[in-house]
Formats: sequence, structure tokens, C-alpha cells
Amino acid sequence: MSKLDKTEVLNAFEAAYQAANGKKPEITSKPGWYSIDGGKNLRLAEVAELTEQLTSGDTSAQPAAPAKKTKTKSAVPAKAAVKKPPFTITTANEEGYTAEEFWIVYLAKKDHDCRLPRGVV
Repeated sequence: MSKLDKTEVLNAFEAAYQAANGKKPEITSKPGWYSIDGGKNLRLAEVAELTEQLTSGDTSAQPAAPAKKTKTKSAVPAKAAVKKPPFTITTANEEGYTAEEFWIVYLAKKDHDCRLPRGVV
């Protein structure tokens, strides 16, 4: 196995990619892996092979750009967007809340999902 110099391989790939596609690639590196334009993760040897294929003119081995997701806006009525708790909120009575009612009210006031203690409801 030959030793590959990371900077040389990546610089050669950038030059070949820019010549083939007309734009500079976005290379994300993780320890031992390289992702080109958000595509599949490749090892340095695979990037070197891809460089050879780009310089030879073979375009079938170019990394596929990730499919762009189209955002669809759904018409959600304002009433459906309101978060509805999975439990009922009780109102204070003259004697105050019971322990069960207190926890229901306390957790309903928080801005994120909370679970009730075991045995409640």
C-alpha cells in the first residue's frame, strides 16, 4: 500500500473537479473520511481514484450531489398549531389543588413536553 499525502490528493482532486464541473467542490473532512458536496463519505484512496477518473474524462464516477429537498408549505390552521396537552388542566378550588392536580397544572405550564409522575392519571 502506498502512502498518500492528504494535501496533495485533495488539491489534485479540487483542480480536477473544478476543471470538470466549473465549480469548486465542498469537501468536508472527518477523521479518515471525506465527504464531497454532501455526498457519500469516501476514504482518501477513493478520492485519489476519483481524481484519476475525473482527469481521464470519465464522468460516470463523479460523486452525486445530494438530492435537494423541496419544501412544501402545508396550510395548517392556527388552531391545529396550538400545542394540546394530553391531559386535562383543572382549576383551583377553595381548598387548593390535590397532589395530582398540582402536577398536572405545573407540567402544563412548562414550554416543553413533560411526563406526569407514575401513578398520576
